Amino acid sequence: MSQSKSPTTEAVSIETRNGYGTTIAAVIHLPAGLETGATHPAVVVSPSGGGVKEQTAGLYASKLAANGLVAVAYDASFQGESTGTPRQLENPHLRTEDISAVIDFVIRLPYVDTHRIGAMGICVGAGYSINAAINDPRIKAVGTVSMVNIGHNFRNGWDGSVADADAAHMLAQGATARIRDASGEGSERYLLAPRRKQDAQNREQEDEWEYYHTPRGQHPNAPGFMTARSLTQIITYDAFHKAEVYLTQPLLLISGSEDGARWMTDEAHDRAASRDKALYVVDGANHMDLYDRQPYVDDVVSQLAPFFADRLSRSGAR
Repeated sequence: MSQSKSPTTEAVSIETRNGYGTTIAAVIHLPAGLETGATHPAVVVSPSGGGVKEQTAGLYASKLAANGLVAVAYDASFQGESTGTPRQLENPHLRTEDISAVIDFVIRLPYVDTHRIGAMGICVGAGYSINAAINDPRIKAVGTVSMVNIGHNFRNGWDGSVADADAAHMLAQGATARIRDASGEGSERYLLAPRRKQDAQNREQEDEWEYYHTPRGQHPNAPGFMTARSLTQIITYDAFHKAEVYLTQPLLLISGSEDGARWMTDEAHDRAASRDKALYVVDGANHMDLYDRQPYVDDVVSQLAPFFADRLSRSGAR
């Protein structure tokens, strides 16, 4: 699909219907010249861990809209401009439900085709998109970028070298944080990105620091930490649970050749029941390069845009 004029945007508030009473702040990215009298495919774009709609999720939503797709980037419940306490909670089950809550809203838009909804995400948002597709068959196609299964990451380490049992101390840390919360001692923080460049242990962590804490990508609503109590939900979570049975939608899984977490993308590909699944590797790119660096982002979009246009066209024809 060739790029057109710059998309327009509309800020919206989405009341969740999932029982936890939050309001999600989102931005709809609309292709220039959208025909409002017709219905169109839409893609829900999920942010990275601790990220917000103004960062990489918004970048990809804008790029998809420039290629003719309605795209919605949003802030997770408890984060960004969305409501909910405790702030910076990273409960993966609720993050997955957020995607379905956004879909609840999107299918009521008069210019969106209910049967042509896609989902994509970056980093943990990609893992959540996979899990949402397993749970919610309204999602007809899934794209992932630098995917992380947050449960695997915290249990098994960035490179998958840590045994499940060796992560038990993190459950204990989360339980201790919950005791502190319940006792009124304040919410304990868990860093998602190094605070200083010298704290980074490798190139990808240096890029995390740079993205979240320098003008490259920083945003005041993305402080770079989560609540430590979140660990009790994260450690036992598997974004790919039952993928072998229920993940039947078309999949496009994208990672960089130098991404230390690429093994999680490979695992999703192997476990998915889908008969229409593809891996695309961006040569020379690491995990964070695909957040915002060129020419990598345009390379990714050159794959995602036609994938969604084609697969969502097919789903709408059924």
